[in-house]
Amino acid sequence: MINIGLRLHDGEKRPLNELLPLVREMGFKCAHIALKKSISEYSVATTSLTPGYGMHLKNLFSQNNIDVSILGCYLDISSETTDIERYLAHIRIASIIGAGIVGTETNGNGGYETLVKNLKTVVSYAEKLGVIFAIEPVAKHVINTPEMARKILDEIKSPNLGIIFDPVNLLSINNYNEREQIHNRAIELLDKEIMAVHIKDFIVKDGELESVAVGEGKMNYRSILKYLKNSKPFIHATLENTKPGNSAKAREFVEKLLLEV
Repeated sequence: MINIGLRLHDGEKRPLNELLPLVREMGFKCAHIALKKSISEYSVATTSLTPGYGMHLKNLFSQNNIDVSILGCYLDISSETTDIERYLAHIRIASIIGAGIVGTETNGNGGYETLVKNLKTVVSYAEKLGVIFAIEPVAKHVINTPEMARKILDEIKSPNLGIIFDPVNLLSINNYNEREQIHNRAIELLDKEIMAVHIKDFIVKDGELESVAVGEGKMNYRSILKYLKNSKPFIHATLENTKPGNSAKAREFVEKLLLEV
């Protein structure tokens, strides 16, 4: 079995201490939290992320029996002007919270060499604190294919650098008809480093892919879920692009497929 979770900013707009009990009542076992998108009741500034802040979050999640699957720090780590200190602060409190990983993307405002330089700094810090730092390949970003993900992993050479496998984010309007081959290639090349999964779906709208809740689009998750069930037991798999009205339905859709594969 896998641990199905919710991206918290897809949930109801409530203070965290009110939202987490609802997330657990809906049957979710873990959560992806992006501080700026999920917390408005107190400061999320870099200078606010003290050990006490981390322990407060740790206690909130523990009281509700919810794992922190991903502590999101979705800046552009490929950019020359990215906020390195923000990444380091997230790594520090992740070590206190017990977050599965600190996650980010390589949005594409910078280049590959800048990405390597910044990753070496951030991952070195993650190694010292025993935290896994993970990048999420996205079709329009610097790390945009399974092959590029493999390249950066081999260049950094750290057991603390992992991958967030988001099958839909590897797709574009130009390649979505080859999605089965792309996903199989990602699993083949990145199996060892896949540390967490995002589960969503997509539709084609106005010549572009639009992300929607799982079960509402073109994705067939049977082979991916079979892989996760057999090769990645208990992995954190957080749903994305849900709404408060359909998140439970999306979870049930995934659970039903898991029983069938």
